[in-house]
Parts: sequence; C-alpha cells; structure tokens
Amino acid sequence: MKTPTQTNTIDFDSAKLQRLGFGQPSLLPRRPTTFAQLRQQLNQQLQSSLEPERILGLFFRETQRLVPVDALQYRHETSDLRLEFGHRGHHSVSYSLSHEGEHLGELIFRRNQRFMEDELNQLESLLATLLYPMRNALLYRVATRSALRDPLTETGNRIAMDQTLQREIDMARRHLNPLSLLMLDIDHFKRINDTHGHATGDSMLRAVAATIKSQLRNVDMVFRFGGEEFLILLSNTGRDAAAMVGNRLRQAVQAQDYGAEGARIELTVSLGCSTLLAAESAESLLRRADNALYVAKREGRNRLAMAG
Repeated sequence: MKTPTQTNTIDFDSAKLQRLGFGQPSLLPRRPTTFAQLRQQLNQQLQSSLEPERILGLFFRETQRLVPVDALQYRHETSDLRLEFGHRGHHSVSYSLSHEGEHLGELIFRRNQRFMEDELNQLESLLATLLYPMRNALLYRVATRSALRDPLTETGNRIAMDQTLQREIDMARRHLNPLSLLMLDIDHFKRINDTHGHATGDSMLRAVAATIKSQLRNVDMVFRFGGEEFLILLSNTGRDAAAMVGNRLRQAVQAQDYGAEGARIELTVSLGCSTLLAAESAESLLRRADNALYVAKREGRNRLAMAG
C-alpha cells in the first residue's frame, strides 16, 4: 500500500516561518505547552551541541509536546548522514531545509493520522530553530571527518582507527557481541610503484579501497593502516563469518581490471584475521591480525590466514 506523503520545501531565507495560522484544533492529545515557550526552549537546547544525533533527538522529543509525531527521519546525502527516531506511521510530511543556497538536509515526520493544517504550520515554524544548530553541526562534522580521513583513499586514517577500535571493543564487551579485524595488504605493491610509477600506485590504492568498501556492510569500517595496508573492523562478526568476508574481499580485488598505459596489472591481496578474545586489549587484537597477515604472505600471498 502506498504511503500518503505530504511534501514541503523550506527555504529559511524566503519562507515565512513565523506564521502560526491556527485552524481547527487537532484531534490528537497534546501535552500542555505554548508555541512561544517551546520555541524559546528549543532555541536554548539545540545550541548546546554539535552532534546531529543529539540535536535532532532533542528536536523530536520536544516537538512532540506541541505536535504529536511518531517518527522523525533525517537525511543529508553529502555528509552520508541518516538518522531515524521513533516508529514509522502511514502518513508523512517532508521538508527540504536550505539556507543561502546551502542544502541542510531533508526531514520527514511520520505518524498514523494525517497531519492537520495548523500542525503543519507549527512544525514549519519550529523548524526555524534547527537552522543554525544543524548548519554548525554539519560544518563541524565535515571538519572532523576531514581530520580523520585519509585523503587519498577516503578511508579512515590511523587517528580515526585508534579512536574507533577501543570504542568498538568496549561496545562488543558491553553487549556480548563478537568483533573481528581483517588486516589487508596489497601484494608486491612496491613492484607496482617501481614499474609503473607512484601515480599508478596511488590509483591502485584508491581502486582497492573502493572495492573493499563496496563489499562491506554500512556498519563495517575501513582504515588505511599503512602505505598499502588496510584494516577492516567487522562489528558483531565472529571468526567464521569474518573468514568469509575476508575471502570475499580477496576475490573481489583480484577480479577487478587494473591497468596502466594499456597494460593489465595483476593485483592480489593477502589478509590476516583475528577475533576478539575475552579481556583482550586493542594492541593484542591488532598484533594477532598482523601476525596472521605475515603468515599469509609467507605462505605464498593471495590468501587469508586466521590468528590462533
């Protein structure tokens, strides 16, 4: 069944978001508050964070005091940011947010009852409180991600890896979930640089990184560990499943067509895999994956070795 959708575009430079225009009252129960009180509270609360998830979570929670909504979804494709709060309903209304030509994302409100006109007026007025908090949060996100990404391969860098690994280990232990690492190294990469030049080598690195990312889930993370080494962090993944992922990556990289100056370049990778043990440190988990990678290379390359 097709979901009824009401779509609106909000341009904060031209839209008159101050209109209150109350029509017939909503049939849905509301927690007592006034628009002025809620708007003032939102203006104060939303300025207190640079985290999009916290800002939108606060907005979703406080907006329900005035307009009952069951769910809020947010998308900002440029930042690869997607957030969702609550449970989806059959009716939805969407807003595209922009400021001075800058796209700030799309918001979708959902619930099981159709939105009344006065409720839409109030939602649109409250959206104005999101303008500067979300703009600042998106700018901060861009700056933070730039500092944590390898500019050549668009994967995480060593700083990002150090920050993420311990956090993922703590979460795995807290929720009693498995966690696995794959250490991946491009075979004979120095030969590629020496024969075809560093520009070709950089192109190979970008291609391998893209292939790795195309084979993984959204929750998996890829980091450039060294010159031609990548570390893949597989959350909620045990030993056997990690081995399957590792072999899939190896086969996918080998299946790609790589070339330079009309000549095809044979490219393979070797991998080492380790799975988190009870009370194991991040350093130990990394070391075991690295040792397994060494075994894979010693035994002939283009293979996966599992840590003991």
